[in-house]
Amino acid sequence: MKKLLAVLSSILLLSGCSALEPIQVKGEVVSCSSIKTGESTSLPLECLDGGPGVAVDAIRGPAIVNVWGTWCYPCREELPHFAHFLAKYHEKVAVIGIAVEEKNTSSVKKFVESHGMSWPILYDANGTTKEKFGMGVPVTWFIDQDGKVVHKQFGPFKSTEELEIAAIKYLGIK
Repeated sequence: MKKLLAVLSSILLLSGCSALEPIQVKGEVVSCSSIKTGESTSLPLECLDGGPGVAVDAIRGPAIVNVWGTWCYPCREELPHFAHFLAKYHEKVAVIGIAVEEKNTSSVKKFVESHGMSWPILYDANGTTKEKFGMGVPVTWFIDQDGKVVHKQFGPFKSTEELEIAAIKYLGIK
C-alpha cells in the first residue's frame, strides 16, 4: 500500500510540474499581407507563402519579429510560447517570423506546418538579415507603430508570461 501511494504521489508531482501544454494546432503557412508596412530603404525578404515580400525596415507595429531556424533547439523550445501568446493577443500585436540559414522554403514550410506555427514567416534566403540582427538565434525585436525597434531580446523566451511582460512593457499591449 505504501508503494502504491508513493507511486501515485510521484505521478501527481511530476504531472503537476510539467512544461507548458502545447497548443494542438496544425501549423499553416500564413500570408504576409497582414504585415503592416511603411517606407523602406532595403530589399524585401521573400514571404513563405510565395506572396509579395516585406522589407524588415518597413515593418510597423505593434509587432514582434522573431528570427529563428528549424535547426535551432532554443528556437524550437520557445515556439509554444509564441503560439500561446498569439492565441491571446492576435488582435493587438502581430507576430512575424524570419527563417534564417535554411536549405529551402519547402523544408521551412514543412516545419511550420508540423510545429503549430500560424503567423507570417519571411524567408532570408541570402543571409541579408545577419547584418541587422546579428549571427545568433533566436533574437526577437519589438517594433512600435512608427517602425522603431523599442526592444531587442537575445536568446529564447522561457515562458509565455515572459513574452507577455515584454509586450506590455515595450509595446503597451494590454
